[in-house]
Amino acid sequence: MADPATQSPYISSSAGGGPSEPGSTPIPAGGRDCKGTSSQSCAVHDLIFWRDVKKTGFVFGTSLIMLLSLAAFSVISVVSYLILALLSVTISFRVYKSVIQAVQKSEEGHPFKAYLDLDITLSSEAFHNYVNDAMVHVNRALKLIIRLFLVEDLVDSLKLAVVMWLMTYVGAVFNGITLLILGELLIFGIPVVYEKYKTQIDHYVGIARDQTKSIIAKIQAKLPGMVKKKPE
Repeated sequence: MADPATQSPYISSSAGGGPSEPGSTPIPAGGRDCKGTSSQSCAVHDLIFWRDVKKTGFVFGTSLIMLLSLAAFSVISVVSYLILALLSVTISFRVYKSVIQAVQKSEEGHPFKAYLDLDITLSSEAFHNYVNDAMVHVNRALKLIIRLFLVEDLVDSLKLAVVMWLMTYVGAVFNGITLLILGELLIFGIPVVYEKYKTQIDHYVGIARDQTKSIIAKIQAKLPGMVKKKPE
């Protein structure tokens, strides 16, 4: 019998305790419910979990091509070629529609009129909302930076030092664009793999987490003057 963790990411009707209604959408086994979350968070979740294969494929393919182009050419060249490609498409389509209208003697008007009439102005209220949301993250980041660099917790600061030391070796092998490409591959690959093999991954991650906590506890016990964290 197949391992349930390696089966399809969709829960069968037998696993759900009863038959699903005809025409209903299957619920992903590893997916989370988007109720109570913002629409942007839900959209990002659906994107990286490949809920809409065409949409995710387009975003993944476009961004990957962009990063690969930046790895081979300069930023100025990539941006210039992208703008030229976009202008070539729009100008060609505009000329084509104008010729068709002249031949058929029709009065369809500008082919992009529907898009030109769209209201894309950003209201002051929406702008302030975006700024306020950004400031929450900025303040949180500043507080974390101050806490780490002023050594509020010695173990956390040592963790940062170890990570930065490891990053010196990573930087000697990879450049920034290569890391971005690898990051994108991981972002669009790991969630799907985790959703399919959730049980096995959680088991090994739990073992690694317990061992890490044990090592940190030993280090805290040996360091003089350490203020131990209260257990969560």
